[in-house]
Amino acid sequence: MLLDGLSAIQRIAERKIIEAYKKGEFDNLSGKGKPLNLESDSRIPEELRTAYKILKNANVLPPEVELAKKIQSIEALLSSITDDRERYEKIKILNMKIMEFNLMRKGPIPLGKEQFYYKKLIEKNYSTKLKHEK
Repeated sequence: MLLDGLSAIQRIAERKIIEAYKKGEFDNLSGKGKPLNLESDSRIPEELRTAYKILKNANVLPPEVELAKKIQSIEALLSSITDDRERYEKIKILNMKIMEFNLMRKGPIPLGKEQFYYKKLIEKNYSTKLKHEK
């Protein structure tokens, strides 16, 4: 239900943007035709800017980004593992990484990444094997 409301809001916003564009309301904006400044550090507290710049120049990613990359690589690896025991071990590692990621976010846990549940995986594989045996 929430998704329906969200998509309705998105449709309304998109329609309003298109209407404003057609009316020419975006024609005289400052910065029109200029490249975006994607290097802006305005959201970084002043006392951290120098440290962030040094880390960026050294190609060091923030811990959250590194952890998110690890999670993605484990998720990709899971699809190729056929052995249940090995898959279970990877799922345990993945769940720990996801829990660590959710705790790093400093936000409500339910908005974080969902964990994989081994029981559901086994039930699915078991029911598939039963179907093939019949």
